[in-house]
Amino acid sequence: MKNISLCAIVLAFASIPAWAGSAEDAALLKGPLTPLGAERAGNKEGTIPAWEGVYSKSPAGYKPGDARADPFAAEKPLLSISAKNLDQYSSKLSAGTIALMKKYPAYRIDVYPTHRTGGAPNWVYENTAKNVTRAKTVDAGYGVEGAYGGIPFPLPKSGYEAIWNHRLAWIGETAMYATRTWIVTPDGKRSLANEAEQTVQRPYYFKDGSLEKMGGTYQYGRLITRAPASKAGEGILAHDGLNSGSPRALWQYLVGQRRVRRAPSVAYDTPDSVTSGIGLFDEAFMLFGPIDHHELKLVGKKEMYIPYNNNRAAAAKIADLVGPQFLNPDLVRWELHRVWEVEANVAPGKRHVVAKRRYYLDEDTWQIIQVDGYDAQGQIWRSNYTLTLLAPDLPALVGSVMWGTYNVQTGAYLLNAASNEMPMQYKSIARLPVSYFGPEELANQGSR
Repeated sequence: MKNISLCAIVLAFASIPAWAGSAEDAALLKGPLTPLGAERAGNKEGTIPAWEGVYSKSPAGYKPGDARADPFAAEKPLLSISAKNLDQYSSKLSAGTIALMKKYPAYRIDVYPTHRTGGAPNWVYENTAKNVTRAKTVDAGYGVEGAYGGIPFPLPKSGYEAIWNHRLAWIGETAMYATRTWIVTPDGKRSLANEAEQTVQRPYYFKDGSLEKMGGTYQYGRLITRAPASKAGEGILAHDGLNSGSPRALWQYLVGQRRVRRAPSVAYDTPDSVTSGIGLFDEAFMLFGPIDHHELKLVGKKEMYIPYNNNRAAAAKIADLVGPQFLNPDLVRWELHRVWEVEANVAPGKRHVVAKRRYYLDEDTWQIIQVDGYDAQGQIWRSNYTLTLLAPDLPALVGSVMWGTYNVQTGAYLLNAASNEMPMQYKSIARLPVSYFGPEELANQGSR
């Protein structure tokens, strides 16, 4: 079966109500598709190679928490794209990237050889195959059940299923990292908006767990602010559930109030306090919290130039990386990959300042790599990105770090979850007790 036929078959069923797939569907993951559902073969031009397995080669002497080396440091760009040659490559660029090139003549992207480093451990592959025949969406697509320990919908039939693949993408079980948020104002001034300690734990990916033993919470997240002094001690705690049977719970600790309170406003298009309002809360980590104010449509698959394998950017000095108008093109690596495109439009009876979004999900990891955001007049407004960190020790390509937003209309932008020049990069740690992610512990940490 040809690769294009596989994509066409998936899209032909995009409007059918969700149900679990068959054993024949699961068998595709051992044939023309990778264990996570990507096309195993490369493209006909040879510019995208065949997938040969997750990259898991940590260098000698690596210790968890260290800045990870760039395994492709010796490579040179194959081409550079800017406003000068934009027309030649625009079909493979996001609208946000195109807008930046038109706004800034000096902005460019350097395209390097493609390395399909994404993937997961074998036990995640095994669970993904099981999910094919048991996972389904519920709650009008905004919830999922019957999934555990792997990609829930490696053969997605709708935009809702594809977005759930992102939410439940493999980035490890329990991790901690030091993080900074850098913002750049329209006049080009860079400043530190937040310095924090971030911890995430995903019961969905407990290796010794199971579908039967798992509760409804697939992820716990905790952020404790350490700087600037005016915000030190503030904290946010999130419990993310799979469906309406385990609804999302979120708390916030504010030093001035000296108490933990529920924080339902930390969602949707509320300006993100961590990013000084340049970003929106549901833009965090490329997608944060509920998105039921939009209807989702699976558009299809295409080839795009996207940020990928950016360990060099993760090790750079902030003064070198974060420029007055955009990230330093010399330090950001772009590659050609196949992506799934999901279109999100404001749902009837709902409101959101971003009237339309286009999500671009990497086929090998299912993580959202770029997002185009449009205003109510249909003009491109926001360009969200993640640089992606290659972590062979997990093994995984991590897209929940080094993410940010360009406001292509005002010129402001941000880089968040950056561990550059910090003592600890994204680090896999031992499993934590559930109490670590409780409201009381959030107050304890914030009051220190």
